[in-house]
Amino acid sequence: MLRRLQQTGAMIAKAALQCLVVYGTTLYAVGHAQEQHDFPEEKPWAEAEFKLPPYPKPANLIQFVPALSSSSRFYIDPESISTAGDGVVRYTLVVKGAGGAENVSYEGMRCRTLEVKHYAYGRSNGSWTPARVAEWRRLDTRNPNLHRVLFWDYFCPDRLQWGNSPQDAINRFRNGIAPREAARQE
Repeated sequence: MLRRLQQTGAMIAKAALQCLVVYGTTLYAVGHAQEQHDFPEEKPWAEAEFKLPPYPKPANLIQFVPALSSSSRFYIDPESISTAGDGVVRYTLVVKGAGGAENVSYEGMRCRTLEVKHYAYGRSNGSWTPARVAEWRRLDTRNPNLHRVLFWDYFCPDRLQWGNSPQDAINRFRNGIAPREAARQE
C-alpha cells in the first residue's frame, strides 16, 4: 500500500511538473509575441486642422435652455457645428447677458477625454481673435455649468461623440431634445 501511494505521488508530481512546463512555455510565447509587436499599437491622438467658421449671423442662431439658473440667453450657430476624424465636435456659442452684453466663442469638445478648448473669441466688428490660451482643459463635471450641459446633453452623451451628422445635433437644438432623452423615447 505504501508503495502504491509513493507511485501515485510520483505520478502526481510528474503531471504537476508537466503542467508547469506547459504554462511557463505559454507565458513565454505570449510575452515574446508582445515583444515582437504582433499586436497593433494605438496611434497617438493628433488634432485635425480646421478653419474658423464665418462669424455667426443673428438670424441663424438657435436658442437653447441649459436649465441653469442664469438670466443669460444661450445660442448655438448651426452653421458652425462640425466633426472631424479627430473626435472633436466644434461649434460657435453665443451668450447674451441680461444687460445686453454678448460673448461669442468658437470652441471644441473632445468627447472621449472630457475636454473643452476655446479656439477664438468674437469681436464686435464681426471678426475672430484667437484665444490667448488655446489648450485642452478637463471639463468640470462636479458643478452644473454650460459646458457640462453641452457635453452630456447635446454633443457627447455617454462620453462618445454623437457619431451622426452635424444635422443630428442641429435637430436636437431645434427640437429641444437632448440625445439622452431622445434615446429613451425611441
